[in-house]
Amino acid sequence: MALKNSLFALAFLCVSGHAGTALADTWTVAQDQSSLGFEVKQGENTLKGQFTTWDATIEFDPAAPESATITATVKPASASTGNPQFDGTLPGKDWFDVTAFPDAVFAADGATLVEGSSYRADGTLTIKGVSHPVALDFTLEIDGDTARATGTATVDRITYKLGTGVGTDTVGDAVTVTLDLTAAR
Repeated sequence: MALKNSLFALAFLCVSGHAGTALADTWTVAQDQSSLGFEVKQGENTLKGQFTTWDATIEFDPAAPESATITATVKPASASTGNPQFDGTLPGKDWFDVTAFPDAVFAADGATLVEGSSYRADGTLTIKGVSHPVALDFTLEIDGDTARATGTATVDRITYKLGTGVGTDTVGDAVTVTLDLTAAR
């Protein structure tokens, strides 16, 4: 099955197109029904946000998850939390440095069935030119011509030099990337 999205750029879910396998169906992500978000501890609260500009293509056959190809491209400049003060800092050099690094990319070759409809894709996430391994855990439910994938990945913002100079007592170091994709064939 191939999931295709002309938006994204994860969430945790950034994907570029690949040719599908003979067993794969082509799925088109419904952008208005899909989201790529993030959550991070900020003081005593949890700060939540969304990336509004991204595109993704995921080639995935539940009968052969090891042949999956997942690539996603996110525009960090599209990050929005609804908090103007925080949103104003995200594009800057201390955070995403979107002038020098306009894209963040996740890429994985293959996935593993965990159990039932739960999978894990071990890939590489590149933010600000820094690349590290990241595990994307997701579930996939297919009902007729509609598929829904939900998942999370946890990244350490310090590893990617995000929030330089901001202590982990102010903003947590663990950022959870969330994805909720709906697609139709």
